[in-house]
Amino acid sequence: MKTKIVLLSALMMFAVIANSQTTVKNENEPLNTSTKLMASKSDSKLSIGGYAEINYNQAFDSDIRSNGELDVQRMVILFAYKFNDRVDFVTEIEFEHVKEVFVEQAFIRYKLNHWMNLKAGLLLIPMGIINEYHEPTTFNGVERPLIANKVIPTTWREIGFGFSGKFTDLSLKYQVYLVNGLKGYENGTANFSGAGLRGGRQKGAESFMTSPNLSFKFDYYGISHLKLGFAGYMGKSQSTLFDDLDRNDNAMMMDAEDSRIGINMFGLDARYNQDGFAFRGAYIFGSLTNTTEYNAFTGKDVGSKLYGFYMEASYDLMRLFDESEQELVLFARYEDYNTQQDVESGTVKNDAYAVKQIVTGLGYCIADGVVLKADLQFQKDKTQDSYAKQFNAGIAVWF
Repeated sequence: MKTKIVLLSALMMFAVIANSQTTVKNENEPLNTSTKLMASKSDSKLSIGGYAEINYNQAFDSDIRSNGELDVQRMVILFAYKFNDRVDFVTEIEFEHVKEVFVEQAFIRYKLNHWMNLKAGLLLIPMGIINEYHEPTTFNGVERPLIANKVIPTTWREIGFGFSGKFTDLSLKYQVYLVNGLKGYENGTANFSGAGLRGGRQKGAESFMTSPNLSFKFDYYGISHLKLGFAGYMGKSQSTLFDDLDRNDNAMMMDAEDSRIGINMFGLDARYNQDGFAFRGAYIFGSLTNTTEYNAFTGKDVGSKLYGFYMEASYDLMRLFDESEQELVLFARYEDYNTQQDVESGTVKNDAYAVKQIVTGLGYCIADGVVLKADLQFQKDKTQDSYAKQFNAGIAVWF
């Protein structure tokens, strides 16, 4: 805990030093819904935005017939309220599959000066690209990249506080937060497995905290048309076995410690966009500690290392013709992840957790904020000899 507070303090001191110059450079930064609304120049104190995606997924095989799935996958309404020039509030309400309701973000932003904001509330963890920029018109393909589900438990958000801002003279954007952690053990239920950490999301819903975790990200935008990101997340999972824990009871203390794992996750990402060509990619690596004890205590098969990466290229075919406000984007993406890259003694590797995927398709932007999508998806894990095939189509809206 002391180390994380020292890191936050050091960042504030560095900001004072780095702020000696104020030359503004072009960031070329893609916006997500919250930053888009907060940057609004409207005189109204209340801003409203949102996004939605309706998808169709159809598996196909020469020997097997399957029904297609139609789903209002998500509809999100976002409200931002500006109290004054320095304080605003953002909240994002998400409806998933028509019947589930979640709060995806809810935070206060206090502008301390032109290079630092204090943020507190339910915050997105800045890891990779999609966890922050997950509006369906901002990524290619009907479905999000796999690592934004299996490796990064998107949409990953926790309650906490911290600082964000820019050092414009360094072309550097930063975020650093102390947040509540993933729940690894809750009232007799283990939430992690060899399939990853996704089951541990608390989502701000009656969350409990054993100890805070550190989350940070730095984005460099000093090269024209290119943005580079480096993110980190460090801490331990949370466990309800620390409720009413007798410190003098060694057996209870041991069980409580065995119900937690250490999580150290790091990510690199890159985005390049010029003249209709776009390239993006991300690499995420995670090291998990205490998994031998956790697996023995819970009967799970959590790996000690996990990774995931994807590479994607796209081109706007409309650039081949006369200038148009519409876009027709052809893309291809390759992805590889393994949530059980390595295991500690006593745990057996499961090759089903090592997955490769290829996706290629089109996105037709018929208006700013409206995209019609279609793609073919090929996926297999190490237990399979051939790729499973699926056709996807969807409607994406963002305003």
